[in-house]
Amino acid sequence: MRNLQNSGRLRPVDLAREHGLSAQAVRNYEADGILPGAERTPHGYRTYTPWHAQALRAFLALLPGHGHHTAASIMQAIHRDATEDALRLIDESHAQLLDDRHTLQAVEAALHDLDPVPQEPGDTFVGPLGRRLGIRPATLRKWERAGLVRPRRDPQTGYRVYSAADVRDALLVHQLRRGGYLLEQIAPLIARIRSAGGVAPLESTLRDWHARLSARSRAMLTGAAALDAYLDYRPAPTRTKAE
Repeated sequence: MRNLQNSGRLRPVDLAREHGLSAQAVRNYEADGILPGAERTPHGYRTYTPWHAQALRAFLALLPGHGHHTAASIMQAIHRDATEDALRLIDESHAQLLDDRHTLQAVEAALHDLDPVPQEPGDTFVGPLGRRLGIRPATLRKWERAGLVRPRRDPQTGYRVYSAADVRDALLVHQLRRGGYLLEQIAPLIARIRSAGGVAPLESTLRDWHARLSARSRAMLTGAAALDAYLDYRPAPTRTKAE
């Protein structure tokens, strides 16, 4: 092992050990194009270099901010010499983060402007409400089964009728779903809002949401620094004689 490292040649286990990974995980990353291709010894064993080690550091640094799929796509684009595609993926992640921040602001604004639960029945139906939220009626029915919205039924037609309070609940559910919360996480919050007659139960959720967005933003900065270091470290793309 020491001779391999001194010569700049590394085994899968040498790369894996630094990050607490298995050697198989390193081989899988190479097979998926997340790491550049490795050379083989005459006996067929993979040999990596510090370049591969730097690629692995970059990928693992990208994971917390971008998620596995996007982080993998970024590295794969770089290794097929499509750096512009990689940078576009990074830009899209930042745009999504900004959109998530806007979503959080919208949730906070909606909560701030919530009116007391109205006493009069509303006359909004599943189709118009679905179009307002940009979701399918089937989604509203799924939320109803989960107890997140509770429309009454018209005694004549049997159609669902959403009151102003139901619309408010649907708007909150929609915003929280966009913020990444699961239905089972949202249900108790909606129930507590109904029983408490206010939005105080959501304050801790909003603080947690802020913290998660900030952590993701910082993780993107860390990933960008590691990727920039890798781009400076890696060999220049091979050019043909015709070029």
